[in-house]
Amino acid sequence: MAYPSTALPRPVRKVGAPLGAIITLGILTGLLVLLFTALNPVGAIVGFVLSSIAMTGVVGAYLWLDRWEPEPPRLLLLAFGWGASIAVLLSILVSLLGDAVFVPSTGLPAGFDSTAIRAPLIEEAAKGLFLLIMMTGRRRNELNSLTDCLVYAGMVGVGFAWLEDIMYIASAESLAGSLVTAAMRLIMAPFAHPLFTTMTAIGVYFALQKRGPAAKAFCILLGYAAAVLMHGLWNGSSLLGLHAYFTVYAVWMVPIFALMIGVAVASRRREQHIVATKLPGMIAAGLITPNEATWLGSLKTRRAAIAEAARTGGRPAGKAVAGFAAAVVELAFVRDRIDRGFGDERVYALLNEEVQSLYAARAAAPLMRR
Repeated sequence: MAYPSTALPRPVRKVGAPLGAIITLGILTGLLVLLFTALNPVGAIVGFVLSSIAMTGVVGAYLWLDRWEPEPPRLLLLAFGWGASIAVLLSILVSLLGDAVFVPSTGLPAGFDSTAIRAPLIEEAAKGLFLLIMMTGRRRNELNSLTDCLVYAGMVGVGFAWLEDIMYIASAESLAGSLVTAAMRLIMAPFAHPLFTTMTAIGVYFALQKRGPAAKAFCILLGYAAAVLMHGLWNGSSLLGLHAYFTVYAVWMVPIFALMIGVAVASRRREQHIVATKLPGMIAAGLITPNEATWLGSLKTRRAAIAEAARTGGRPAGKAVAGFAAAVVELAFVRDRIDRGFGDERVYALLNEEVQSLYAARAAAPLMRR
């Protein structure tokens, strides 16, 4: 099928999250931090500083992964805010309700039911709910690849871990206890919650490749079950002593984390492959030139073209070329959805939007006008 012509009208497309939602989540997060500070000022300050330092590195890793097709900043902020507020609040409220009605099992270590069973079930559901929301409406258009699913899951997990670590560090009875707790949580496992939620993200990605609701639900539930299993093993090991804790960390957590790094890198390479395979069709449709295709197919050449535009035309020119490259990538992913047989009326309408966005991006880049 040919690309739409430029004569088609360009609808207004809103990308990102409502600013009001981000502000609301930010206020909720701030209130939770203030609550922990009121309970233990020194512990909360230690937790805030150390947790922020640790999570900055994890966020940086996800932003690096997201370089090929960067997600809207507002949606990334919304994901982090969801994890740091709504997911934490839901987990606390459901846990309190569970403590009121749940009868502990006998013959298990103290706290095993709440720590190794209920907490993983509740927390992974609360975090995963954000991914289910992302599957609805226009937000679905941002989930173009496994990388996208991993990035959103990671940001939710980072937000949740950031606030949970502050909570645990602040709950220590002394400064020494806060530092010990910080070492256990921030040195050994800053990636734990993002890793757990990654399992749900993989389920969501495969659900997006299915047509029937039953198949979609099965993929999501399977991913959620894997997240709960990993979380439960990790939490349960902490109740069985340091030997079990370090064993699970070395034998279970680290290998799976390494595997997920490989999956993430492979997914980003697949993104590059998708774009590269769609460039010839864009050339044939007159959307891009053969010369532009030579630098749009890789991150290295794309960065070089943006840098050259900024050098010769200033920062606005570099930004305009970057916007043009991003429009090409977005169009390539929509074209890929159609070529894989998922082209319904909404996807074809989105294709039209992306074509018009590409022409608008070209018009905004003076150095690229024909």
